[in-house]
Amino acid sequence: MSDTPVSVVDSAALRAVMSNFCTGVAVVTAWDGTQPLGFTCQSLVSVSLEPPLVSFCPAKSSTTWPRIRPLERLCINVLAHDQRDLCLSFAKSGAEKFDGIEWSAGGNGAPELHGALAYVEANVVAEHEAGDHTIVVAEVTDLRTHVSDAPLVFFRGEFGLPDPLQAR
Repeated sequence: MSDTPVSVVDSAALRAVMSNFCTGVAVVTAWDGTQPLGFTCQSLVSVSLEPPLVSFCPAKSSTTWPRIRPLERLCINVLAHDQRDLCLSFAKSGAEKFDGIEWSAGGNGAPELHGALAYVEANVVAEHEAGDHTIVVAEVTDLRTHVSDAPLVFFRGEFGLPDPLQAR
């Protein structure tokens, strides 16, 4: 008998089931010394309070993550409900993601996207290969809430607003 697990779950079924888990949306950004870099991320999670750690999972097919990784310092911008178009811009491949986007350099130099709900500055401390993604663990060095508004959420393949009253 082999110890190698055999998957009986296809990727489409996994995607369909996991689409029932509502997520927030963030954009991970960095500054490479000449230009801003960034990509959309739905896999943001808090990992630890002591030390303060967060995690996110860029796809191995990402063309932006390999350019951010060596920089180590980054900013995770938690998007507000009205930033759907910004989210879609950063989900595309290409170098023009910041065209027309208002941003400022944060304390660690990484771009903070104007209008985001929160900014989490962090340094990459570990990476773990996981299938077609990489699990990145980053230590939080600074964070702040910028605006008090509703978050951009993603549920069943659609962007929307959370409605806490519906959950009661």
